[in-house]
Amino acid sequence: MSPPRHFLDLADLTPGELRQILDRAARFKAGDGGSSVMAGKTLAMIFEKPSTRTRVSFEVAAFQLGGHAIVLDGEQTQIKRGETIADTARVLSRYVDGILIRTDDPAKLEELARHASVPVINGLTDRSHPCQIVADLLTFEERFGPVTGQPIAWLGDGNNVAVSWMQAAALLGSELRLAIPESRRPAADLVRASEALARQHNGRLIFTTDPLAAVQDARAVITDTWVSMGDAAEQDGAPDPALTPFRVTEDIMAVAAEDAIFMHCLPAHRDEEVAASVLDGPRSAVWDEAENRLHAQKAILAWCYA
Repeated sequence: MSPPRHFLDLADLTPGELRQILDRAARFKAGDGGSSVMAGKTLAMIFEKPSTRTRVSFEVAAFQLGGHAIVLDGEQTQIKRGETIADTARVLSRYVDGILIRTDDPAKLEELARHASVPVINGLTDRSHPCQIVADLLTFEERFGPVTGQPIAWLGDGNNVAVSWMQAAALLGSELRLAIPESRRPAADLVRASEALARQHNGRLIFTTDPLAAVQDARAVITDTWVSMGDAAEQDGAPDPALTPFRVTEDIMAVAAEDAIFMHCLPAHRDEEVAASVLDGPRSAVWDEAENRLHAQKAILAWCYA
């Protein structure tokens, strides 16, 4: 029996594999991606963090592909009572045909994948969010064509979504400019790995503390909430003041390309990381981006079961 095809991080894929997923997502959106990939299959989804888009899009995706999804609240599983991730992986693999996990520590994801005999999907960890970036790339390419060679700007926190964007830009050869405070940059090992990937595939990662330099003529301006799920600041509503100059405003968008779009994975804090006028304005692609989670998830599932 061949090993399961996990979807853990974009850095694990080849450019061809990521392109295959993107092309399939576009076909699904156009109504031509195939509808029975998961016939008779069940996906177990473990959520140790809150979710709206990931949960709903994967549950609907499994149904539309002919399968079924079971939602497991992390608070109610035996993991919460001390059962190991490895034992959970072994047991679930006897019941279901795939496992998605949304969790904090990426080590949990890795342990799950090591011990599962069915595909494991990263629904988000504190390190990365690859499913989101498949939807982001689909949204971008619907407007501008292939992302290769295109300038894209990220403003704000160097969080898990930024890391997955680094990996995607490196793989597909685009120019990603990350305007991030020095204190909020992604972990150095993740930066080094993404830079090595970029050199291999003609991508370019540029770090700056100047948001205007980052967005100059960019085709897309992207941000995310400044306080991630589980951060201590989430409890008191106090984001890092160092992030304030990186808010996406109308003035910031005016420096980007004339046809530039704004993207945000949601949920957003209006007038915190992004001005409400930008989020709800004519350049905003966030609702298309949110819809594209469904088509992206279908393509990811289809890839896992190919």
